[in-house]
Amino acid sequence: MNKQEVIICEELKNSLTQAIGRCPHDRLFLLTDEHTHRLCLPLLQGLTAIGEAEEIVIGAEDVHKNLDTLAAVWQALSQRGATRHSLLINLGGGMVTDLGGFAASTFKRGIAYINLPTTLLAMVDASVGGKTGINFNGLKNEIGCFCPAESVLIETEFLRTLDDRNFFSGYAEMLKHGLISNQEHLNELLAFDTRHIDYTLLKQMVGRSVEVKEQIVEQDPHEHGIRKALNLGHTIGHAFESLALAQGRPVLHGYAVAWGLVCELYLSHTRCAFPKELMRQTIAFIKENYGGFAFTCKEYDRLYELMTHDKKNTAGIINFTLLKGTGDICLNQTADKETIFETFDFYRECMGM
Repeated sequence: MNKQEVIICEELKNSLTQAIGRCPHDRLFLLTDEHTHRLCLPLLQGLTAIGEAEEIVIGAEDVHKNLDTLAAVWQALSQRGATRHSLLINLGGGMVTDLGGFAASTFKRGIAYINLPTTLLAMVDASVGGKTGINFNGLKNEIGCFCPAESVLIETEFLRTLDDRNFFSGYAEMLKHGLISNQEHLNELLAFDTRHIDYTLLKQMVGRSVEVKEQIVEQDPHEHGIRKALNLGHTIGHAFESLALAQGRPVLHGYAVAWGLVCELYLSHTRCAFPKELMRQTIAFIKENYGGFAFTCKEYDRLYELMTHDKKNTAGIINFTLLKGTGDICLNQTADKETIFETFDFYRECMGM
């Protein structure tokens, strides 16, 4: 898998013009959703490089990250004359970059694309690393492939358009990067004033967070080893996310990851001796900023069943990434059903559920 170019932009229009110039193309397409069409596209007004781009607008939010939307994008590309030499720019959050990347990677057996993430979640996670895909059959990211963007352009000015919920959704992935990297970065994240955001400092922190992911992906692009570190919080988090969607009360991905971190830090403490005080400190931050996901013991079996579908599993055995300490990663950890149910009990007790 080719290494993608990730640029922390100082001047977005110049960076985008240069990125487009590095991708010779016959036709240019711009994928947005209903939110980014309204809130983010105006920031690109007057940019000659996209003046002739054909815009494709899809529905917003994760409920549209599905086969129907994917087919609609393929259809739009086909009807508007896209060829294998065309270029697609994905302007949006993780749903747009995941789905747009998958559409590009499969149309005409693959066309070039550029990611222009507009949410914190997309900047530090979804748009970087080459994973693309859609949800299918009630499961998160069930269908997809590894196909990196030609460039990922990170412009933190877009973050000024975010509401609190979408800010915290992305911040959960930054917390994860802090936990798997070093104590200094984690301390910075836990101490950041999320109520009065310093966007200059946030830009620096985003750069450090992206660097954590880039370094891991470069070592293991197809997730055979160390890249599994990026799954911390996701085994249980994805189950929360899928259950919420099935029950008609969808939650943002980062919130599910934050709640998954609560559970998997507890597993890290009981199985790998992760420090109790650091676990409590991180959980307190999550409880204060993310609230909790309510479920009862009657839903334990459903959550467990959802976890058995996780792509990281082998032969039906649920696979976890856990920690001995900050940056001290334990891959390919397992837990039996009784232990996982005990983890759910801990979550509900400490989160007041």
